[in-house]
Amino acid sequence: MRIRITDALAPPKLLPVALYVTPQGKTAETKAQRDARLAWWREARFGMFIHWGLYAIPAGEWKGTKYGGGVEWIMNMAKIPVKEYEPLAERWNPTKFDAREWVRVAKDAGMKYIVITSKHHEGFGLWPSKQGDWNVKRTPFKDRDVLKELAAACKEAGIRLCFYHSIMDWHHSDYLPKRAWDKEGEAKADFDRYVAYIKAQLKELLTDYGDIGILWFDGEWEGTWTSERGQDLYNFVRSIQPKIIINNRVSKGRNGMQGMTEGQDAGDYGTPEQEIPANGIPGIDWESCMTMNDTWGYSAHDHNWKSAQTLVRNLIDCASKGGNYLLNVGPKAEGTIPQESVERLAQVGQWMKLYGNAIYGTSAGPFPKPLPWGRITRKGNHLYLQVFEAGSKILLPGFKADVVSVKEMAGQSLRVVGRPAGGAGNVLAASQYQAPKDVPFRKTEDAVELDLSGLPRAAFATVYDMTVRGPVEVVAMLSKQTVDGAIDLLAADATVHGSSARLEGDKKAIGYWTDPKDTVGWSFEAVRSEVDVEIEYACEPGSEGAEFTVEVGGQTLRGKVESTGSWSTFRKVKVGRVAIVVPGKTELVVRPISKPGLGVMNLRAVRLSP
Repeated sequence: MRIRITDALAPPKLLPVALYVTPQGKTAETKAQRDARLAWWREARFGMFIHWGLYAIPAGEWKGTKYGGGVEWIMNMAKIPVKEYEPLAERWNPTKFDAREWVRVAKDAGMKYIVITSKHHEGFGLWPSKQGDWNVKRTPFKDRDVLKELAAACKEAGIRLCFYHSIMDWHHSDYLPKRAWDKEGEAKADFDRYVAYIKAQLKELLTDYGDIGILWFDGEWEGTWTSERGQDLYNFVRSIQPKIIINNRVSKGRNGMQGMTEGQDAGDYGTPEQEIPANGIPGIDWESCMTMNDTWGYSAHDHNWKSAQTLVRNLIDCASKGGNYLLNVGPKAEGTIPQESVERLAQVGQWMKLYGNAIYGTSAGPFPKPLPWGRITRKGNHLYLQVFEAGSKILLPGFKADVVSVKEMAGQSLRVVGRPAGGAGNVLAASQYQAPKDVPFRKTEDAVELDLSGLPRAAFATVYDMTVRGPVEVVAMLSKQTVDGAIDLLAADATVHGSSARLEGDKKAIGYWTDPKDTVGWSFEAVRSEVDVEIEYACEPGSEGAEFTVEVGGQTLRGKVESTGSWSTFRKVKVGRVAIVVPGKTELVVRPISKPGLGVMNLRAVRLSP
């Protein structure tokens, strides 16, 4: 029999509704107080996300149909009515769940905090809440408390425990809006009563499980949730645990999957999802949450695993831009983390044992854009040069600082020695050789050059410790036209002005260009020349038709975007010809005029050629 949570919440049975509906007072805080509150999180840089719920039982398949993407959404994907979904609770019996093992996997990987889904969009709670029974109390696992066991294991290991909690709830009878395929009870639903319910849940989580590091909200995008409700919930949470950190999804300021907050909405940091910002964002706290394959919850048929190298380089990329990396695992219904995840995290951990000091407690490197050979993090007067791919020499263009020394960071080298039997990824081994060696370097008028000849390279990334004295300055070095006027202006080097357009690293193009007010531009050193202007772009069918201008050298060319077949199929198109008559620093800007489709275009490059 289905127990109506609506009835269970009616006062005075379980909670005083008025207490939780009444808006909370605004939480005042100085910058110094905020910095102190966020200090541990900024130091950590690396955390584990855990998506676990009833959705792990179907594991991406419902009534013979397999679903891709985030299968924690299977209730929505398969349009499963509440009454049809509820019997999954009777099958929830994760007898192999071992909180200490989960925490061990995270700690050995070098992770400093764990964020687990106390409640995802399906509404099912991983703890025996007093607010109804849509939680572990309704399952064969009713005598155990997942969150209590995880809290104890985290405390024992020195890991911060954090909770993800969904604002959206497809199960609760008072949540609005209802799903289109399951409108039962909509007329009697009371959203204020639902808000009281979620606050009562949070009161339990913030009272019974010790100090919680982060409350990671999600599901805030539906119209019933407002900025006012978000600010109220933010204040409510911090009234219980004043030192807690709360992400920006508590309110309405998040700008899509890009994740940064627009305006002055509630929340302590931005939450890019499945992407890493193209460049650093000075003065802004953020954390990229990403999956190891293509789903957050467990899928039995998703085998599109990222390599350990990709995971390590993503972590480095985030840290080099001043952000955190929250890497997901989706445990199976039985309570174990998939072996593919365990193996990859072990490899990340091996790298972190050698080079973790170049990640923990670091800030963004001094370069405004990524360098072609790798990334840089900074801690005081130490710059950590994290080399992905390079020849015998690497260059720091425009670097103005007094370099004292450059050394190998570790007297070991991490190398691939084989593959695990029947497993995924690589087996790594660290070999000891000598004390870290000095790296030869030379300073020129406008750069610092390092000579890596003969030095061993580590798997995934090799780190070199550069010590500097005094201030660090990077002077922007302009690309130069050749004597005949040729130059390639690449997306990675562009400056984007606006709220939506940004670099998509996998496509090496400016994408998400959904706002026609956004512009993309470059500065370069020009010579007198007459050149053709060509753009390389992609556009899917149905989104063509955007008109744009290319402005350079005081002249304006006009073009129109045509379909190229997909957002990933790029085509080179001549826009026109211009005469550059004034040499020196020159600006080129691509400016939309209109956008009839989903986006202006995906822009990979602008080329000038004689």
